[in-house]
Amino acid sequence: MLKRRVVDTFIMSDIHLGSEVSRPEAALATLKKHSFGRLILLGDIFDDLNFQRLSREHWELLSYIRLLTNRKKRVEVIWIVGNHDELLVDVMKYLIGSEVRQNFYWEENNRSFFAIHGHQFDYFLIQNRIISNMAATLYKIIQKLDTKKQRLSHYIKRVSKGWLRVSKDVAEGAVKMGKRKSADYVFCGHTHKALHWTLGGIKYFNTGCWTDIPSSYVTITNGEPELHQAS
Repeated sequence: MLKRRVVDTFIMSDIHLGSEVSRPEAALATLKKHSFGRLILLGDIFDDLNFQRLSREHWELLSYIRLLTNRKKRVEVIWIVGNHDELLVDVMKYLIGSEVRQNFYWEENNRSFFAIHGHQFDYFLIQNRIISNMAATLYKIIQKLDTKKQRLSHYIKRVSKGWLRVSKDVAEGAVKMGKRKSADYVFCGHTHKALHWTLGGIKYFNTGCWTDIPSSYVTITNGEPELHQAS
């Protein structure tokens, strides 16, 4: 029998189901290695509105998430809207049988937590949506043609001033909103860059994505968040 790691909350984002670089099998395998009472899907679970692009592996992941919402499983599933799936709110409610939210605030172990996808603070995306979409498409092509370890993709992220700027904007905007809600911890996705910062006394985590290798996610156990990598 598979021995599962017991955590309180599991957070993952940016799976981009329907994309050729999505890694649903890795995401599903990682979910099955954990036991949790709360699953937060932190936006951009889908890549776009075209469900014909979903493969069998993509549907298997969605079926497993739907299974978790069964009352007997006693798992609270929270789906937070991202910029890629914001037009799928009604569909998402049907697929997971749970409420879809713009953001989520909760408390556990005498600590407070705030989660939001983060595109709301990506000011370049808001002002230059066409250019942003073109850049995202180009990066996906690079990922598809890249080596197995995605060396070129990782290099682009490390040296790109755009990625650094977006990561900073998203973090600062989310932390500012989290501070208004008196949150101790803030979580975002969107940037596809996993990281952990402390800003203004608030601990900020970005959950990364499931289109890169390694992929990343966050767990919370006894009120302590931890950033992980999954091969």
